[in-house]
Amino acid sequence: MVLKERQEGVLILTLNRPEKLNAITGALLDELYQVLKEAQEDPGVRALLLTGAGRAFCAGQDLLEFGEGKPDYEAHLRRYNRVVEALAGLEKPLVVAVNGVAAGAGMSLALWGDLRLAALEASFTPAFVRIGLVPDSGMSFLLPRLVGFAKAQELLLLSPRLSAEEAQALGLVHRVVPGERLLEEALALARELAQGPTRTYALTKKLLLETYRLSLTEALALEAILQGEAGRTQDHEEGVRAFREKRPPRFVGR
Repeated sequence: MVLKERQEGVLILTLNRPEKLNAITGALLDELYQVLKEAQEDPGVRALLLTGAGRAFCAGQDLLEFGEGKPDYEAHLRRYNRVVEALAGLEKPLVVAVNGVAAGAGMSLALWGDLRLAALEASFTPAFVRIGLVPDSGMSFLLPRLVGFAKAQELLLLSPRLSAEEAQALGLVHRVVPGERLLEEALALARELAQGPTRTYALTKKLLLETYRLSLTEALALEAILQGEAGRTQDHEEGVRAFREKRPPRFVGR
């Protein structure tokens, strides 16, 4: 259900249930978590790219998985939450290429990309209120930080269907490209990131997430601590050396 392919330090992950619009099941969550865990520990993976097979990115939870029974959502969300925590804690840059509809938890997954691209024909909708549920998979955390509290409230309560251009205007995606060029551009971006100082990317991501809960004084102190850590990396040494020698740096991710 999750296809894997490697290209030049980039691990390409494709949600692969196209006949179900890549709707999420417990088994898919378990597989995605395992893949992310392995990628985190693999020094050969310098960046990741996540997309969907077929005409959708991800339509959210596959409600048919639960049959006629009443699901234990609290228990089921533990499987989602460990995937979200793996995405948030991923120490390698993640590019998300939204090729079609991203709804509900599928939209949440898309928003966890460090850099997000969308095809012109892609669309986004929170969808949760349409079936009487609250936002999950980290959407309540991310959406207000991306679009502001008032806009997040509007999106979550009304659940509109946003076009790719509307999503870009709100800051939900960074770039909108023609569908036939989506993977090409996303992969080029992931390759560029894979050649960069990936340890520094990880520290930067950690800093940004932490500063949401810190005072200015605490944020400044954390900047100093993480700058000290970055300053001890091989990539910092190489960056300074390349600057002095007036040549492009050759980063190794350490």
